[in-house]
Amino acid sequence: MSLTADVKDELARLKIDKLSARKAEVAATLRFAGGLHIIAGRPVVEAEVDAGITARRLRQAIQEVYGHASEVIVVSGGGLRRGNRYVVRVVAGGEQLARQTGLLDARGRPVRGLPPHVVNSSIGDAVAAWRGAFLAHGSLTEPGRSSALEVTCPGPEAALALVGAARRLGIQAKAREVRGVDRVVIRDGDAISAMLTRMGAHDAVMAWEERRMRREVRGTANRLANFDDANLRRSAQAAVAAGARVERAFEILGDEMPDHLRQAGTLRLEHKQASLEELGQLSEPPLTKDAVAGRIRRLLAMADKRASELGVPDTESNLTQDMLDM
Repeated sequence: MSLTADVKDELARLKIDKLSARKAEVAATLRFAGGLHIIAGRPVVEAEVDAGITARRLRQAIQEVYGHASEVIVVSGGGLRRGNRYVVRVVAGGEQLARQTGLLDARGRPVRGLPPHVVNSSIGDAVAAWRGAFLAHGSLTEPGRSSALEVTCPGPEAALALVGAARRLGIQAKAREVRGVDRVVIRDGDAISAMLTRMGAHDAVMAWEERRMRREVRGTANRLANFDDANLRRSAQAAVAAGARVERAFEILGDEMPDHLRQAGTLRLEHKQASLEELGQLSEPPLTKDAVAGRIRRLLAMADKRASELGVPDTESNLTQDMLDM
């Protein structure tokens, strides 16, 4: 199963004993998964969810907490929607359930955000509201640059109410509108873990954290490999450019150079892509890379000084544009 399905499956099996928390979860599930409709002149409460176990949990809560019977209609997937959808419908007593859960206010008007008894309730009820909203229309993406815990909302008021509930839990969430659809998003990895833990998805958060850690380790390894590769490329490019300058230095100085500088320059010409450390190992007797670098630097300085005296191009005249771009 996907991460989202894993989380919803675990949350739907979670046992909640506190009555107010069960009411907050039912209210949020109904608000984010559907709402109140008029069918044949009768108020009907409907909620469409994407998992059979979520539908069973909602039916059981409606029966046990509010005493209303409900039915489940299975809608087969097709077109853009893959998989079955499950519609939990309360016909008899639909208006009463809507008032009990806060879908309708005391004057019979639809509540656009979350019901007041959820918004102003305890921390535990705020957690339950998030759990209900996620079961209704939540998703969790793989850890990475675009990882997110997201809930699709029925309107901006519901989105702001859900952001407020997250703030009460000490978790930062943001409301945004994407292509006309209101969403609440949590992007920070630690915040996602905290919300999953709060909602009760302990197994899922362990799996998510494991994937997150594995991805971070892989990313670190890739960055180190790229860093090492870039260093090797730069070292080889610098060696090629130094070889071109040494070649010009030999042309300028001819026999007018000390033997130890000639030896270092010859090593550079014979091993044009070798590092300074490798040149030092090839020297007889072996030299440190600093000693090799110092000798080549003095050779080039001597050649440039002589070129200036003769009025001829110096060692850098041997560098091509490709070498300079390196």
